[in-house]
Amino acid sequence: MPTPTNPSAPSGKEQEPGAEEIKKNPVVENIQQLGQTNTITGEASNIFCLTIIGQVEGHIVLPPQNKTTKYEHLIPQLVAAEQNPKIEGVMIILNTVGGDVEAGLAIAEMVATLSKPTVTLVLGGGHSIGVPIAVSANYSIIAETATMTIHPIRLNGLVIGVPQTFEYLDKMQERVVRFVTKHSNVTEEKFKELMFKTGELTRDIGTTVIGADAVKYGLINQVGGIGDAIRELNKRIDEKKAADTGGLVQ
Repeated sequence: MPTPTNPSAPSGKEQEPGAEEIKKNPVVENIQQLGQTNTITGEASNIFCLTIIGQVEGHIVLPPQNKTTKYEHLIPQLVAAEQNPKIEGVMIILNTVGGDVEAGLAIAEMVATLSKPTVTLVLGGGHSIGVPIAVSANYSIIAETATMTIHPIRLNGLVIGVPQTFEYLDKMQERVVRFVTKHSNVTEEKFKELMFKTGELTRDIGTTVIGADAVKYGLINQVGGIGDAIRELNKRIDEKKAADTGGLVQ
């Protein structure tokens, strides 16, 4: 006599869609692909949060074990934030070791040219090409324990064999210096002094500044955290609304 089956009991195949649903969950996909919990789709929040973590990946694909932020993922998100009327401010959170110079400068230029209020928050680190990104917003904040490493541009593992290569690197380095000094309160002389300082970094030249030192040198506006960043961004959003409406804020 056959054993009666319970029609309500799920079969082995019927349990699999649970995993498929997780894989197809748009929030999970955004985290996996873009490192974002949400994309620009018109959520209730008027602030868009963009995270830049790990290494900034540019023209060369990095190994899969590296934690990377791909600049081709960030650029469309910044364009969407600029176009979406429901987004009134953009917050950029950084914890990066640096990476591709041109990709980093591209991100920094886009942030600097947004018409909406922007605030950057450096958590953990904003090293190397992360420095221009950190100073690209209207206002910058750094955590008390966060660090920023300032050093010259270099080609790891390669020998500069011709004068033209050195001149190219020198011009690229000047682009970084001009951008940082234009978008922060640090002077060119001080920034280059930090960049070419010897004896602080092992077998290398440069300087690592921590929290309050970054503010003292004029790189960052203030020491603080996420609450300070949100308050500053909301204040700037209100000021922009008042300016756009002639002082009448609804």
